[in-house]
Amino acid sequence: MKSFASDNYAGVHPAILDAIAAANVDHVPSYGEDHYTERAMDALRQIFGSDMHARLCYNGTSANILCLSALMRPWDGVIAADTAHINTDECGAPERLAGIKVISVDAPDGKLTVDRLAPVVEHLQGFEHARQPRVISISNVAELGTLYTPAETAALADFAHSRDMYLHVDGARIANAAAAQGVSLAALTVDAGVDALSLGGTKNGMLYGDGALWFGKAASEVAASSFMLSKASAMMGSKLRFLSVQFEAMYGTELWLHCATHANAMARRLADGLPDGCEVAFVDDTRMLANEVFAWLPKEQLPALQEEFHFYTWEEGPAVESGAPHAGYDCVRWVCSWDTTEAEVDAFLDRLKESLS
Repeated sequence: MKSFASDNYAGVHPAILDAIAAANVDHVPSYGEDHYTERAMDALRQIFGSDMHARLCYNGTSANILCLSALMRPWDGVIAADTAHINTDECGAPERLAGIKVISVDAPDGKLTVDRLAPVVEHLQGFEHARQPRVISISNVAELGTLYTPAETAALADFAHSRDMYLHVDGARIANAAAAQGVSLAALTVDAGVDALSLGGTKNGMLYGDGALWFGKAASEVAASSFMLSKASAMMGSKLRFLSVQFEAMYGTELWLHCATHANAMARRLADGLPDGCEVAFVDDTRMLANEVFAWLPKEQLPALQEEFHFYTWEEGPAVESGAPHAGYDCVRWVCSWDTTEAEVDAFLDRLKESLS
């Protein structure tokens, strides 16, 4: 039985392995000065436009740090949701490696809005004793499984630009966000006014790899220094062709969409099949799900289920005697991947129904 713990647990799509094997011939220049990398860049430009600038990184943390640090001065900060990956799940890497101050904002559903941002920006911007808010960073898919629409993203971009700030998207699951809404990758990013994107690959069937992408004015500002910045930040791959061919295979075709659509469909199958006594969290409409399902489950049922079908407890709920909402329940997270099967989802649902009956 495969895991529902994370799409990072999944294997590598055969097309990606084939691309890596095909590139494993002869000698080519290192550090991205090769035809494989140029083809990958051409594929990305076809999606995001000719003025895109990109550096390919080994993982999402690297891409986030590179995207942000290229846009920030030493006295700047980045505003993010309190649940954001850069704030909670990168072991302080932005702070330690790049001196990036994360200014967290309470976001019960994992999403930032202009209303939530405006008071923070008003309070900090121009106050010479405070880190200056320079970048707004959102995750799409957000860390609680919620999605930003193109319109919501554009509203944040407009707000950022009106305050001489940038908008960054942590797109570790941007393919899932686009597939779930039936829109293009560009619609959720460059067309909505996004300035920088951490483009995911690892979670969607690649062996490893995420990209740091900049658009428009940000791209022109970053282009001259991005090589040195990535090298100085220990994020520059030497045999970059083996990273580049994965991006070409993923984004030079519709493999990204195929993998994300399947993972989303498995999550929707899971959410729609949940029995009574199991409530989906954070998302009001399961049609707005990507490949993650958060749900409230009775505490006493978790150990046996997690032993058989590995998944994470995301948030511990209050004790039964408290009488608070969701008393006696914990919030769990189930993640479906490009290789999750209908049979695996159905087997888990059968076991869950048995547990709750």
